[in-house]
Amino acid sequence: MLNLNESQFEIVTCSGHADGLKLIKVKNGSDHAFHLENASGEPAVLREVVVHRQAMGYPANTRFYAEGSNMLSQYWGTIGQIQSTVYTDRLHYRFPVRPGMFTVYNLIQFFPDGGPPELAGFTSCRRFTNEIRFNGKTIEFVIDCDNIVIPPHGTLELEELFVTAQGGREEQLAQFADRIVRHHPRPQYDKPLTGWCSWYCYGPAVRESDIEENCRAMKKLPGFRYVQIDDGYQMHMGDWLIPHPNFPGGVKELCGKIRKMGLEPALWAAPFIAEEESELFRRHPDWFVRDEAGKPLSSAQYSFGGWRSGPWYMLDGSHPDACEYLCHVFRTMREEWGCAYFKLDANLWGCMPGGRRFNPGMTRTEAYRQGMDAIRRGAGPDAVILGCNAPLWPSLGTCTAMRVTNDISRRWDKFDELSRECFSRNRQNGRLWINDPDCLLLENLATRQILPDGSVSTGNRTAVSPEEFDFHRAHILASGGALLSGDILTELREDSLRTIEKLLQMYGKTARFDDTEFLHGTIPVEEGVLHCYFNRAPLGKMFCRLPDGGTCADFWSGETIDDRLLVLPPRSARVILHEPEKGGNA
Repeated sequence: MLNLNESQFEIVTCSGHADGLKLIKVKNGSDHAFHLENASGEPAVLREVVVHRQAMGYPANTRFYAEGSNMLSQYWGTIGQIQSTVYTDRLHYRFPVRPGMFTVYNLIQFFPDGGPPELAGFTSCRRFTNEIRFNGKTIEFVIDCDNIVIPPHGTLELEELFVTAQGGREEQLAQFADRIVRHHPRPQYDKPLTGWCSWYCYGPAVRESDIEENCRAMKKLPGFRYVQIDDGYQMHMGDWLIPHPNFPGGVKELCGKIRKMGLEPALWAAPFIAEEESELFRRHPDWFVRDEAGKPLSSAQYSFGGWRSGPWYMLDGSHPDACEYLCHVFRTMREEWGCAYFKLDANLWGCMPGGRRFNPGMTRTEAYRQGMDAIRRGAGPDAVILGCNAPLWPSLGTCTAMRVTNDISRRWDKFDELSRECFSRNRQNGRLWINDPDCLLLENLATRQILPDGSVSTGNRTAVSPEEFDFHRAHILASGGALLSGDILTELREDSLRTIEKLLQMYGKTARFDDTEFLHGTIPVEEGVLHCYFNRAPLGKMFCRLPDGGTCADFWSGETIDDRLLVLPPRSARVILHEPEKGGNA
């Protein structure tokens, strides 16, 4: 239904005449490259280039999936009835949109009734943000040029577009990912990304003693490697080298203790933001993105104030001194603290539209990527860089791993929501980066708060059912990505320890889903095939016919299953190992 041979295009300028600009398209199979030529004697300031526009060839009931600009944003449903994740680019982050058009980013895949799927997406993000806009009548693929100047008789290389209707859903996504890595090779990391994270046990109230206690408990989990100290260790957002009083021994010394235990320290940071009280912001306000009056642009003024310690201000990656600061922070953490794993959060604020940057000739994507390069220079080429709340396509080639879901919590609706988000991006795992499905949770937990006098107050325990935990652990298994526990390790039951051991054995094996509801995924293994069945229904059983021949067994318990009609209660999942008869097929 997408036909780039009969393409309409539009060049939109802020100043200068578009008449002297010519869009050149080079087609190579399913790949389409574009560049602009300025034949006039005047410079032109480019707002955007619509590289392809056509009539929407699909009816309103056609199902689709599309990416957002931000890691937390995803879209699906039908052309006529669009659904989304909780955090959308348009409403939550207040990205500008064209009236009458719905905007998604980077990738869209259609699933017409009775026909093969069709995928269209941008395979590069070197300088510009890529948009896909549509309504019931029209669809267009747009490169936001961010007011870049094309000089007289100059040329400007744009981003590249891939379109295919060949193969099924998974094959198309795999082809698309292969095209992307031609432009943005992923940082190599060949060890399992496993360990423990402090956030879902303690939140920002984490203490040095909490970290040490869980480190000692990690002896029960020899496959766990990293101790991820999340938000809360720093005094202020922005001052990543100044510890909070809850870490009286200092983070450097704590990292040393972790290494002496045979483990690896990992640190959370939000490198592109700072709060008003931070030493960074007070000393260097000129390093931040500015508003029209030349003052630092508050996140509350443009998007939202931040989840805590707001409002935030956005560090400007186009400013060389800001980049040197980022390099210094991560070099200190690497060379002096001995940390080689960094979870980078709130990265989107390094790539926000709007505001004024130090270098007006640099797009927001270029500024963000320059900041990420500075972080990599400091952290080292072999460091693990995990992106979170990040601009997805601008992060290509900069991150070792990427969170692919919203934050987990001990609630059924989050278990269901995050599994859909994760499985929509399963084909990215091991191709673009290591997918991070967020933490594994196996235990209910009482709420915890540190009072002003230093004592700990506990509240009610969460109430996740065993069946719902079964669903969640099957989701983590099927993701094939990073495995980080979010439970208090000293409180893990023996059956939870066995679950983790089983998950460690399956690390890196990603499920394939041919259905867009993600009810049945398969993972080839040496013994046969793992079948992952998910019943998302709040009420009502789900009936699954297991493969014929050979033997079937529950993956977690090893118990043989004789009845080939599997019955799943609501809000549950089962993982079944099917071993074919010798000489047969799984």
